[in-house]
Amino acid sequence: MDATIEKRLKATACKVRMGIIEGTYNAKSGHPGGSLSIADLLTYLYFVKLHVNPAEPDMPERDRFVLSKGHTAPALYATLAQRGFFPEEELKSLRHIGALLQGHPCIHIPGVDMSSGSLGQGISTACGMALASKLQGSPYRVYTVLGDGEIEEGQVWEAAMFAAHYQLDNLIAIVDNNGLQIDGPITEVCSPEPIPEKFEAFGWHVIRMNAHDFNDMERAFNEAESIIDKPVAIIQTSVKGKDVSFMENQCSWHGTAPNAEQYEQAMAELKALLVGLED
Repeated sequence: MDATIEKRLKATACKVRMGIIEGTYNAKSGHPGGSLSIADLLTYLYFVKLHVNPAEPDMPERDRFVLSKGHTAPALYATLAQRGFFPEEELKSLRHIGALLQGHPCIHIPGVDMSSGSLGQGISTACGMALASKLQGSPYRVYTVLGDGEIEEGQVWEAAMFAAHYQLDNLIAIVDNNGLQIDGPITEVCSPEPIPEKFEAFGWHVIRMNAHDFNDMERAFNEAESIIDKPVAIIQTSVKGKDVSFMENQCSWHGTAPNAEQYEQAMAELKALLVGLED
């Protein structure tokens, strides 16, 4: 990847993280930890990979995106705001009564293709979208992001079986493997490991990826798009709470918003990071 493009993506991802903190702080609730771990991924998807148009969010030929782990909506909203689907000011009204942006993605929001939040269901919808694309002879791809705790849900594996059976090679599922869920480490709660081998056993092509390295993302998604007759699972190793020091690798930032002091510290850290990237 060109170094200038990589630096620009890092700066955009930093702004997305600031949007996550802004939204959850003003909501006094939300899920900043798992949102921060997918900020780089969503930045790459929306600024490099996805064929979308903020001026025409419902264009038929657009690529589809389903946030299966819908509780990390703050990351999606912050990314959509950066991409120009709606003003960044909307992030401050996250979860407020009557506001555009609610706690989980809602299909009436510009840029949102699926209302999600009940874990395990998003990937099933993504399978339906991918099959519809094939039946219609449409060119669009479908991308979905799951949590590693989410894949403890049985419905995920029903969808995995379905996708392989129908050879949905236009479907790319990314598992955010940060190793933590609300009750603790995934290996202690109800271990889904080994994750790559499970998807392979269900007939998927599996790619491993560093969630915070844009060059590795470029490699992974280029490989994913070259696969024929199989759905693709990208298992991304990530850090929950990435780039906010006191949130990194902590289960406690699942369903907990920063207070005023924590908000100031988080924003100061991210602003310092952004200044370094924009120099």
